[in-house]
Amino acid sequence: MKQWIDRLRRERTLRPEEFRQLLTECDTELLRYINKQAQEVSLLHFGNKIYIRGLIEISNCCRNNCYYCGIRKGNPNIERYRLTQESILDCCKQGYESGFRTFVLQGGEDPVLTDDKIERIVTNIRQGYPDCAITLSLGEKSRNAYERFFKAGANRYLLRHETYNETHYQQLHPAEMSGKRRLQCLQDLKDIGYQTGTGIMVGSPGQTVKDIVEDILFIERLRPEMIGIGPFLPHHDTPFAQCPSGTVAQTVLLLSIFRLMHPSALIPATTALATLASDGRERGILAGANVVMPNLSPREERKKYELYNDKASLEAESAEGLIVLQKQLNAIGYEISTERGDFIQCTTDYTDFHRFISIHS
Repeated sequence: MKQWIDRLRRERTLRPEEFRQLLTECDTELLRYINKQAQEVSLLHFGNKIYIRGLIEISNCCRNNCYYCGIRKGNPNIERYRLTQESILDCCKQGYESGFRTFVLQGGEDPVLTDDKIERIVTNIRQGYPDCAITLSLGEKSRNAYERFFKAGANRYLLRHETYNETHYQQLHPAEMSGKRRLQCLQDLKDIGYQTGTGIMVGSPGQTVKDIVEDILFIERLRPEMIGIGPFLPHHDTPFAQCPSGTVAQTVLLLSIFRLMHPSALIPATTALATLASDGRERGILAGANVVMPNLSPREERKKYELYNDKASLEAESAEGLIVLQKQLNAIGYEISTERGDFIQCTTDYTDFHRFISIHS
């Protein structure tokens, strides 16, 4: 099967049946091999830089009732909050002073945060920090809303499709939500000109290998600039409270598959992966990830944005923990980059890693 991995690196795709076998028959040795191949590709394109994004969780209020999410509308046991514009701008100020040059505004689909309010927030951040990238992760909006945010200064948008298979989508969401609607939003974002991110939860309830292969092929067609892959983690106040978590091994396998298929993509080592395993962030980076998103949100609100149980938000997962993060990255041969880290399409021949090493050694 190593020859399939070599071909995946060379040709950036496999046949569906080969993906299926790779996902079901990948043992420890093969996982180590594909992680190494993906790490080499990441090093060739990005060097040992890990881009940092300042995550600002602006609201844990949401109109949706997704069955896996701790901030779902139907959870009565969560203390709700939403940040004021002043608080968001203060987070940006603190982040900028710490070296962040990308701000990620993430939140539930909060009806109180209207398109007008979001547009004003983006406009003010853009005016205050013209050299920074603004990423939004605020769920499904109309095409008109996306266009307004883009014109106001937003550069990137994260919207995980979660699963391409409509039947599986309905297992994870209430009937009023539509997988087709989610896919249309992603196409709108691409058409408008955003650096667009999508992705899946690994090991979500009801997920099959066939579903994952469909996700791989969908992402191959979409060609997003950002790919977010994290393990499913249960939350105690959801219908999936008793479901098992996704695994680190399957998550880092998929991280490596996507790195080999999309050498230029911006791929985070997610907070969920760091929550699942103490060395999850490092394993993600060694499998090809090149982005981390420390939390810039006010400390008193972080625990309230609980998408899943025991969400990590302190130490290296926090903006004030950059020294800890730097030490952890240094230990595996990487360093923090305070560049904006925009998507740049690769032109390098990624198969000749050893020639690259000899030239730069």
